[in-house]
Amino acid sequence: VQLQASGGGLVQAGGSLRLSCAGSGRPFSNYAMGWFRQAPGKEREFVAAIRRTGNTAFADSVKGRFTISRNNALNTMYLQMNALKPEDTAVYYCAAGEGVILSQMGRSSAYDYWGQGTQVTVSS
Repeated sequence: VQLQASGGGLVQAGGSLRLSCAGSGRPFSNYAMGWFRQAPGKEREFVAAIRRTGNTAFADSVKGRFTISRNNALNTMYLQMNALKPEDTAVYYCAAGEGVILSQMGRSSAYDYWGQGTQVTVSS
């Protein structure tokens, strides 16, 4: 499956953005989907994920501020980001994986396919 992330941009602290991840190729519904991010000089880190069953998981740093959803009919996943903070600044990547179990949802190694990333910049 090919993934294309979009929706990034520049926003002030406290603002909101919605990222989208569009998939093509095999049916979207086959995959667990996740968002990861990488800030300059830091390792890639987990943000949020949603399994085929609808189970979701979030990093502690974004709980209560971010929501994740998917529309299998449109082959699209979303990340709604509210109350953004400067520390949310990063390149955000979407990913897809088959057979991702609950305990693996936060591990980048569980995902087989990756999009190109979209830049999110939050100014203070």
